[in-house]
Amino acid sequence: MSATANVRRSARASTIPPPPPTSAPAAPSLVVSTRRGPMDLTLLVTTLLLVIFGVVMVYSASAVFAGHRYGNPQYFLFRQVLYAVIGLVGLGFFARMDYQLLRRLTYPMLAVTVGLLVAVVAGFGHGAGGATRWLRLGPLRLQPAELAKVTLVLWLAHSLSKKGHKIRTFGIGFMPHAVMALAIMALCLRQPDFGSAVVVGLLTFTMLFVAGARTGYILGALGLILPVAVSLVRGAEYRMRRWMAFQNPWEHRHGIAYQLVESLISFGAGGTTGVGLGDSRQKLFFLPEAHTDFIGAIVGEELGFLGVCALLGAYCVVAWRGVRIALRAADDYGTYVAFGITTLLSLQVLINLGVAMGKLPTKGLTLPFVSFGGSSLAVDLVAVGILLSISRGASAEEDG
Repeated sequence: MSATANVRRSARASTIPPPPPTSAPAAPSLVVSTRRGPMDLTLLVTTLLLVIFGVVMVYSASAVFAGHRYGNPQYFLFRQVLYAVIGLVGLGFFARMDYQLLRRLTYPMLAVTVGLLVAVVAGFGHGAGGATRWLRLGPLRLQPAELAKVTLVLWLAHSLSKKGHKIRTFGIGFMPHAVMALAIMALCLRQPDFGSAVVVGLLTFTMLFVAGARTGYILGALGLILPVAVSLVRGAEYRMRRWMAFQNPWEHRHGIAYQLVESLISFGAGGTTGVGLGDSRQKLFFLPEAHTDFIGAIVGEELGFLGVCALLGAYCVVAWRGVRIALRAADDYGTYVAFGITTLLSLQVLINLGVAMGKLPTKGLTLPFVSFGGSSLAVDLVAVGILLSISRGASAEEDG
């Protein structure tokens, strides 16, 4: 049994009486059980504030660009609100659902997700910006890679929680999870989506480490993957250009590093308190696609260092509550799901802001709840709904 699970049980043992020997676990159901406790309101409120902040910032960053390209300054605002509503409906649904039902749906969800990824690389995907990552669903677009990250968390949690001490073995505890992660990473790379492939790999190794897999296996796999990653970068001209821009942005400020340099100028122009909400100069066709991957730079320019710190503080609250939910979860499955979702959101925040600040090479990852991005926003909100469902199960056990 993993150390994390033991810590979680120890934390609850002194306050939670053992269940009667004759009690039977309730079957997972879509109906809210009377035994389930209240959800984590701190996490819910923080998430809602981030979504509202994201809507405001997307409009601020995109109005001029949208007016020029589409003749409608509210073009991206309306779409962001639409996906936010879809995501909040999903959040409410999954928060009220017993998360154990997801365990019964693990393999169907995994099969559907892999099928969608295959459909994208098989020629049914919609391209933009030199990559083919989306599927059209009527007026909406779905990015299967975003869905794959959460589905992988659910599958890993299901698999890890039922293997117990066998997680320390190579053939049972490590290899199957590594193979599944590599398969999803390969499908992401075919789009190409190097950023999502990196997140999938880091997410898998983090969950294996938390579950108690041998560190030697994880380090060995990283040692094998690193040369492959280097060859992938060297083998693609656009990736090499990004690497060169990352290493010497000011040397290439009028060429391959133009977007990164404009992002750094945005942060510098903001100073301590910013130039004021809506008053960014960089969004006036200087910083390309300012409302998507580099929206953090607009936050830095308009709200300054203090605004960026406040945004990071909100993400820290989300991470804190996610870890708290994981440690207090009613079972190992809930612990692994909560750790996985918290890790996923945290990785995306660190990578996105790291790229915008020039600390990491450019990756096409959105800033959770804030960047313009339909699939990522909706999927991230659904993931928070699952966290809230796990928190309700923990509350019920503590109260009972």
